[in-house]
Amino acid sequence: MLKRLFAPTIEVSAHCDLPCGVYDPAQARIEAESVKAICQKVAEKSDDADFKMRATIIKEQRSELVKHHLWVLWTDYFKPPHFEKYPQLHTLVNEATKLAGAGGTKASWDVATADQLLAKIDEIATIFAETKKG
Repeated sequence: MLKRLFAPTIEVSAHCDLPCGVYDPAQARIEAESVKAICQKVAEKSDDADFKMRATIIKEQRSELVKHHLWVLWTDYFKPPHFEKYPQLHTLVNEATKLAGAGGTKASWDVATADQLLAKIDEIATIFAETKKG
């Protein structure tokens, strides 16, 4: 026990909490694609109230997962040097999470809103890919 107490310490650092490969905006994109597909299916079956109720629950869950995955990237993966190099990153994440929130895909059946969300995720993914290069 005393040996561990007086053992020399080693300082380590990393740009993210876990080794690279753990974080990926693809997770948010998959959920957003699911949201879009649900919107499209409901448009095809607009007269089925039970189907629409089940779809609403799933769409809201998937929209929440989009927000979760984006927030994990924003808070755990992206670091100050990323925000300095890509100053639009804060705005992109904010806009994307809003598009997945109550004013976006959670409240809307509009496929165009889901497409806007996917476009924002793609912009974030482009930046993410750039950060992985360096």
